Amino acid sequence: MFLCGFFQVSIYFMKGFAMKKVLVCKEKVEAETRVALIPDDIKRLIGMGFEFSVVSGAGLKCGISDAMYEAAGARIVKTEEEGAADAEIVVRILKPESAKGMNPGTLHISYLDPFNEKELLRDFATSNIQAVSLEMIPRTTLAQKMDVQSSQTSLAGYVAVLNAAARLPKILPMMVTPAGTINPARVFIIGVGVAGLQAIATAKRLGARVDAFDTRPVVEEQVKSLGANFVKIDLGEMGQTEQGYAKELTPEQVEKQREGQAKVCEKSNIIITTAKVFGRKAPVLIKKDVLDRMQPGTIVVDMAVSTGGNVEGSSPDKVVTTDNGVTILPGDMLERQVPVDASKMLSGNIYAFLTHFYNKETREFDVRLEDEIMRGCLLTRGGAIIHERFKEG
Repeated sequence: MFLCGFFQVSIYFMKGFAMKKVLVCKEKVEAETRVALIPDDIKRLIGMGFEFSVVSGAGLKCGISDAMYEAAGARIVKTEEEGAADAEIVVRILKPESAKGMNPGTLHISYLDPFNEKELLRDFATSNIQAVSLEMIPRTTLAQKMDVQSSQTSLAGYVAVLNAAARLPKILPMMVTPAGTINPARVFIIGVGVAGLQAIATAKRLGARVDAFDTRPVVEEQVKSLGANFVKIDLGEMGQTEQGYAKELTPEQVEKQREGQAKVCEKSNIIITTAKVFGRKAPVLIKKDVLDRMQPGTIVVDMAVSTGGNVEGSSPDKVVTTDNGVTILPGDMLERQVPVDASKMLSGNIYAFLTHFYNKETREFDVRLEDEIMRGCLLTRGGAIIHERFKEG
């Protein structure tokens, strides 16, 4: 057994890191509706020299049959274990339970939640798996086409507005009728990242009056360009990280933000919170005392609910209604509600990643650590955790 593993690893190092046999997994979480790669992108990659196996049923929830994958040139396998037997690259959306079933040297690509999955990283390292974390792809101009965070949260921002509008007991646009004039609904977006900007644009298209706030003053121009009003709250010195995320606020700054937002919340019909701090617990921005002062029928969507929530009392898996008639909707993974387009965008991101590291001479994928994109997202390699942010000891 030991000798078998030894020779597997030896062959892996002798042949180098070029690879072309790809397995596309079927997601095991029932709530997941997306697939990592769609037939159009697989067909293009096969034309470049890649070979594909797809687990049967992988695309059914987003309208893609096994026959469509076969028509694109992929081989359908009954189980992930069957496909992993000769796969050099394994692609999926969600993190696996373990590295079990993958050969040493395999390149594994998925979301990995590395700040919270220390044990999984250790498992990848000891199993000699090269683990790429999709959410760690640097947010640079060159890597823009690979940015899964932006592509998926943009769709989530759109869905957040539609979900809120469907629950709201009034219409969003102004309407002048013989029976009287209906004023437009007021929508307040807290956090103007990718999700927030798409939420603003969607709410404006539906005819709402939109206010928005972000701790980064630099986004004011973007907010105004979409026709929304930028709410100014003096929090002192602010800024953003190199990755484009808002810097974490001090407790004093969070309290100032809460106070400044409260008046806007009281007169809003829909409030959407998107404030996440990458790798950390989300700040609570709307507390019970503010919820108590909101109008009955107000809809709140907490898009940071999976990381602790921006809204006191929000739940990741159920709708919450307060005593005064405010409805708080969970806003986690809203992109799953539009799986056709979410899969298309995610597949485009992964296609861009695979082609960026495509070696034209060998017609295979090359793991090039000299490339800043690979250095930013490759967490384990050669039996160790190699990423600076996650190294142990």
